[in-house]
Amino acid sequence: MSTLPTEFERTDIGEIQIAPEVIEVIAGLATVEVKGVAGMSGGFAGGFAELLGRKNLSKGVKVEVGQREAAVDVSVIIEYGYRLPQVATEIQQNVKRSIENMTGLNVNEVNVHIHDVQFKNAEKVEEIDVNTQRVK
Repeated sequence: MSTLPTEFERTDIGEIQIAPEVIEVIAGLATVEVKGVAGMSGGFAGGFAELLGRKNLSKGVKVEVGQREAAVDVSVIIEYGYRLPQVATEIQQNVKRSIENMTGLNVNEVNVHIHDVQFKNAEKVEEIDVNTQRVK
């Protein structure tokens, strides 16, 4: 498999190519749609966690694209309180479905790498504990 733009389809009037960056964006968006995903992690390059922003929709996604197939790796941060295997399975299904529906490529594998767990209301919990202690 290659990470270069590959020939996807040849028609009477030319070729249709899908760049790997397009697949990465689709995979990134499909990942953050899943309930329990707090964001994407830059685990492959930097090793530090960062929430997904609109600036880089392919953050934490690595794709290998062939003529008719693709393999995807996503690095994620999961919200505390969710079952990690369940969220990972939903990510795999949503990424596979999204890429196949939008591009026609066959997705052979979707590997999910969980890099962190985010405590969504950590600051609020501390504030409540402080207020509770004052009341006592």
